[in-house]
Amino acid sequence: MASLFDPIALGDIQAPNRVLMAPLTRGRATQDHVPTELMIEYYRQRASAGLIISEATGISQQGLGWPYAPGLWNDAQVAAWKPVTDAVHAAGGRIVAQLWHMGRQVHSSVIGEQPVSSSATATAGEAHTYDGKQAFETARPLTLDEIPGLLDDYETATRNALAAGFDGVQIHAANGYLIDQFLRDNANFRDDRYGGSIENRTRLLREVTERVISVAGAGRTSVRLSPNGDSQGVNDSNPEPLFTHAAKLLSDLGIGFLELREPGPDGTFGKTDVPKLSPAIRKVFGGVLVVNSDYDTAEAAQAVIDSGLADAVAFGRTFLANPDLPERLKIGAPLNVSDAPTWYSRGPKGYVDYPALETADA
Repeated sequence: MASLFDPIALGDIQAPNRVLMAPLTRGRATQDHVPTELMIEYYRQRASAGLIISEATGISQQGLGWPYAPGLWNDAQVAAWKPVTDAVHAAGGRIVAQLWHMGRQVHSSVIGEQPVSSSATATAGEAHTYDGKQAFETARPLTLDEIPGLLDDYETATRNALAAGFDGVQIHAANGYLIDQFLRDNANFRDDRYGGSIENRTRLLREVTERVISVAGAGRTSVRLSPNGDSQGVNDSNPEPLFTHAAKLLSDLGIGFLELREPGPDGTFGKTDVPKLSPAIRKVFGGVLVVNSDYDTAEAAQAVIDSGLADAVAFGRTFLANPDLPERLKIGAPLNVSDAPTWYSRGPKGYVDYPALETADA
């Protein structure tokens, strides 16, 4: 029976353990979405993860509406990511870039144009902007003529990720962002080949994945889905057939691994009464399956691996506060608690100042 601390092949990436670092938006890049020197130390500190999945990283200006989040669409961003990946590799780690298009979850003051989505919809509530919180705006539907350009953006970002030294990429198809807005029926009201049936609503996911694979290879491509319950206002009336279909097509494409973010009814950062779909997805997805959400102890993570439901576990806020998380979990050491007010703040506080064991014991 596999241990949380056993090696695993995540497609073409050989991981020394099954404690993955989940993508964590931290807002420490520049206003032009260029990584900063502070990010070098942040990722270097966490290189003992079986695999680091980077913070969500924009594929284009259109798709990146989070203030101070990094991108991967121009040369300056590629050059600034390179010392980050070099530092992780020098420390013995592995890191993939999570590719992000936020769709309607943005504000025009950040991206410089009206948000786009599958359909003309808006998210309830307010968006983060450089000028504070502002009400979300109604998105315009992407036209059929625009989708080839979107696929080109994913291809460019993938090429840039590899040029920057990343070991692969993860397609962010979860959490209510653009691909998720195409997948789920409360956000997608299209009557063309990208709307209506499950096959049509999963078409963009398939096309993006195929394009990314054409550059990175299937074994260095992964996908994140969030199949159960509402995510930033995006939901589906019948999620099991939708997401099992999506998982099966990803399995057939041979991706390196599939990550599922599945909150439960007692979730600490999002909760839902919609049952987790990982048991059904496990039956149709033949590759490595990674689960995420509130697995904050070694015992909980080991239990889900022992059950056969998952092959590895991605840790989010726990990794944020514990740069040496795999070692702490292995020896049962106490865990630092993350400082929520600094999650998206600027500067080193709550970012690179969490103590490692040797520091804490000094």
